[in-house]
Amino acid sequence: MLLWVGLGNPGPEHARQRHNIGFMAIEAIARRHGFGPWRRRFKGEVAEGSIAGVKVLALKPMTYMNGSGDAVQPAAAFHKVPPGDITAFYDELDLAPGKVRVKQGGGAAGHNGIRDMQRALGTPEFQRVRLGIGHPGMKEKVTGHVLGNFARPDLPWLETLLDAVAEAAPLLAERRAEDFMTRVALLTQETR
Repeated sequence: MLLWVGLGNPGPEHARQRHNIGFMAIEAIARRHGFGPWRRRFKGEVAEGSIAGVKVLALKPMTYMNGSGDAVQPAAAFHKVPPGDITAFYDELDLAPGKVRVKQGGGAAGHNGIRDMQRALGTPEFQRVRLGIGHPGMKEKVTGHVLGNFARPDLPWLETLLDAVAEAAPLLAERRAEDFMTRVALLTQETR
């Protein structure tokens, strides 16, 4: 079983924020691949399904971003999912809007959700799907940018990106990260 975690903040007031693109991605994947209904579990919401013949547990921590690990760790422990089989989907300031990068392990690069997952799991060795939201240009504008809602001009690339991530998800389930990135890039090149 794989554990795929979308990072975000709970509540309707946060639903359209850039910081919640991880929630949006995991919801798009679950919809596209016919996962079961979302239910409350592990201080979060979970849905189960199968992608490319691989069982996947989708998790949206309801602990707020800074406490993401408090939902991820018990879910991983209960299902005996090692860190190498966990993937976090989250917003990345240092990538242009609509760009996607996958990497295994590494630092948190200032992302509190990733930092908390590292704390709770005791290791940085889980996979990350970094979803570009762009940088506002000045450090003092970062918080407002990240916690701001996607603007109307963002919606075409955002919807295309979420659809592409969901369509390419089987490649990720098959541990073909490079092919996943290539497929997403091909599917999104029209809207950038």
